[in-house]
Amino acid sequence: MSAQLHYQQIKEAVDFLKLKTSFKPKFGIILGTGLNALVNDIDVVYEVAYHEIPHFPLATVEFHTGKLIFGNLEGTAVVVMQGRFHYYEGYSMAEVTLPVRVMKLLGVENLFVSNAAGALNTSYHTRDVMLIEDHINLHYENPLTGKNIDELGPRFPDMSEPYSFELLTKAQQLAKDNEIAIHTGVYVSVPGPNLETRAEYRYLRTIGADAVGMSTVPEVIVARHMDLPVFALSVITDLCYPGKIKKVTVPEIIAAAADAEPKMTQLIKLMLQK
Repeated sequence: MSAQLHYQQIKEAVDFLKLKTSFKPKFGIILGTGLNALVNDIDVVYEVAYHEIPHFPLATVEFHTGKLIFGNLEGTAVVVMQGRFHYYEGYSMAEVTLPVRVMKLLGVENLFVSNAAGALNTSYHTRDVMLIEDHINLHYENPLTGKNIDELGPRFPDMSEPYSFELLTKAQQLAKDNEIAIHTGVYVSVPGPNLETRAEYRYLRTIGADAVGMSTVPEVIVARHMDLPVFALSVITDLCYPGKIKKVTVPEIIAAAADAEPKMTQLIKLMLQK
């Protein structure tokens, strides 16, 4: 997929959605594994399955729904990805991040991202929520590799503020005011799909990560390439530090995410109110 062909594909997806609905979202939201309850609070205006949108990949992970939802949440116009794409599904990074490009061209002014993650920081516990203040990218492929799409952003985008300091500060204050327990830390993204070995967990802690997952960073890189501010948070679903490492299953991860989801949902709704 060449960069310029990719740009045409983005435009075709955007044009298709604009023909289907005149709704203009201001916030884009990507929901992570097991984090779908937020859509129940949306006053839905229009929704479309991914397979209907030109050039959109299909979510192959069984617990990712696969549709784009347009509507109002807390009085704010949003577009929500219910189900995201992952590099481990076999897609290129251009395909993984295409929806973020589309949301930006639809008029989105801020991007909220959630994910399920494993705790590397020994002060974290299952069902905690971590606001992401920075990240470490350990993916094999960068979504900006190849000819730059000048219409979307610069060849060498700055990444000194991958997550908006302003949005992060607001979230921290809202959490404090509403007695929502949170952590603030560094997220490391790995390709997956396997979980890590004990030695790999030790390495990830050593290089400064507080939580590990298999998503988010590619989308954030593309968002910042387009100068789209990002707010992101992780729901801690398993523990990956000495004395707490044990074999985990996908149902256990989803159950832990569902238990922590009300805190995440409350914080996102408070952010939209402000």
